Order: sequence, then C-alpha cells, then structure tokens
Amino acid sequence: MMTFSYERAGDAAQAVQAVASREGARFIGGGTNLLDLMKLGIEQPRHLVDISRLPPAAIEDTADGGLRIGAQVRNSDLAADPRVRARYPLLSQALLAGASGQIRNKASTAGNLLQRTRCAYFYDPHMPCNKRTPGSGCAALQGHNRMNAILGGSESCIAVHPSDMAVAMAALDARVHTVLPQGGERVIAVRELHRLPGATPHIETQLRHGEMIAAVSLPPPPAGHQLYRKVRDRASYAFALVSVALVLDVAGGQVRGARIALGGVAPRPWRADGAEQGLRGRAADAFSWQAAADAALAGARGHGGNDFKIPLALRTVRQALAAAAQAVAPRT
Repeated sequence: MMTFSYERAGDAAQAVQAVASREGARFIGGGTNLLDLMKLGIEQPRHLVDISRLPPAAIEDTADGGLRIGAQVRNSDLAADPRVRARYPLLSQALLAGASGQIRNKASTAGNLLQRTRCAYFYDPHMPCNKRTPGSGCAALQGHNRMNAILGGSESCIAVHPSDMAVAMAALDARVHTVLPQGGERVIAVRELHRLPGATPHIETQLRHGEMIAAVSLPPPPAGHQLYRKVRDRASYAFALVSVALVLDVAGGQVRGARIALGGVAPRPWRADGAEQGLRGRAADAFSWQAAADAALAGARGHGGNDFKIPLALRTVRQALAAAAQAVAPRT
C-alpha cells in the first residue's frame, strides 16, 4: 500500500472541497472495497477524506410517501428498516442477498453504489485492463470471462457491476442526490449513474471529481408485487451470475405494469425497457413471460466462457415473472 495522507471531514462542504482541491484524493466511508483495492495496489489515492461520520446517517420519510436514505446509512440498517421491508421489500431482499452480515454492518449506501467491478483481470496488475490502465487492452475478451458482461459491453471492456442493491434501486426508480464542489446539488437516476464502457471504461460513473453522494431517494412504492431473484455459484454469499429485480402489477389476468432490472450481466444495472413496454396490457401467462425474457436479453452477446449466461438469464426472467404473478393470483 502506498503512503497517503488522511483527514476526517466535519461537514459535506469541507469534504467536497478537500477532494476537489487535490489530485488523487478520494472519499472513504465504510471502505469495504476501497481498502482492499489499496492493499492490492489497484487503487493508489494520495489523500483520503473520511466521510463516515457525516450526518445524517438516517432514513427519512418524504412528503410524497417515499424515503430519503443518507449516504452513510449502513446496508444492514437499510435492509432491516421496517419501512423498507414493508414498502420496498425488493430492496431489502437484494441487500440481504448481497453480502454477509459483517460486510453489511460496515458497507454504506453510497459505497455500495460506487463499488468497483470484481473482474479478475481488473484485480491483477500484471494483466491488461482498460479500466485499471487505459489503453492496455481487455484481457477478458479472449480470456477467462465466465463472470463478465453479455449486455452493454464494448471492445474495450466487458466487466460487470457487482452491486445487488443498485439493481434493486434501478428497478425502483431511485435517484442519487449529490453535493457539488462549487455548491449546490445534482440529482441523477440510479439507472444512469454508471456509464457504459464504450472506449473509456476507466470513467465509470457520471460523478465529477469532488462530487459526493449525499443521499438516495426512493419515490413512493410502485403498485405490484416486488421480487429479487439471484442466481449464484453457491448458496452462501457470492456475486451474481444473473439477478432480476422485478415489480409486476397484475389485475384481472392482465399485466398493468412491470419494472425489470438485471444484474450480473452488464456494466451497470440493466433496465429492460423493451420488456417492460411489451408486457403492458398482455395476458399474465407463460407466453408473455417468454416474450418479455426475449426482449430483456435482446442484443445479448456471449464471449465464450459466459455464453451460458444468455439462457440462464432468459430462464431467470421467466421464472421471476411467473413467481410474481403466482404471488398475486387469486386463491381458489
């Protein structure tokens, strides 16, 4: 680990100025990802600004019936909050599926959103990786790519974003509220927070240097049954091969609305807009679920080792839709 300086910010304004005024400065909250990367030499910040004690680390009701979640709210507190469990069970399910209790007790809301890929080549400084070293190439394209992207990748990068929470928040139309170094606030939809790699995979989010996430807001809970389904290599904690965050609204045997976001398959939470639009007004049956799955995976492309993800994702979307429909079906 390289030498770095450290300070603890007293408020948000001090924090953003401290980072914005120094090249190579980084925010640190829970540190569950950043510290690992520093130990491996993948991240080499020159200065750390500790924001772990900035207020408010709270979950607050909003006037419109939604929630505002402080950036430093711990994942364990968010998953266990009675309002989240009752109104946004999808989010609680995703958090509980995402990590062990020890990690959830330390990881923050903002840190979860901003965690970096777990692509093996990103973590190996001896291998080419455009995300870590721009212009060096993407070893995953021709290498071991079992965990890599089938949607949204490019010839420069096929890394996936690892967050379960972000997938759930994308399906719930959550928004990120940031503090800008020059003053003021910016609001970014979670589904747009992470950039697709294109030719610049090292630029991962829409955030500017020194811009800090202050909170995440959830709109009023959507109508319909919420469900998070995650497929992984083992029953204990592991990153998703495929995950589906779903809200399905069915009445009278017809789909009134749907929200579908996929995880483990793309460089950012992948909102399946075409599948959602195609489901509205259709019969709640197996034919509709198949059509929605096909639309959700339109354009999917395997790279050899991850070819299996395409049929796996198709099957997972179908099963999630069927399970959600069954949960709201009239009991006879």
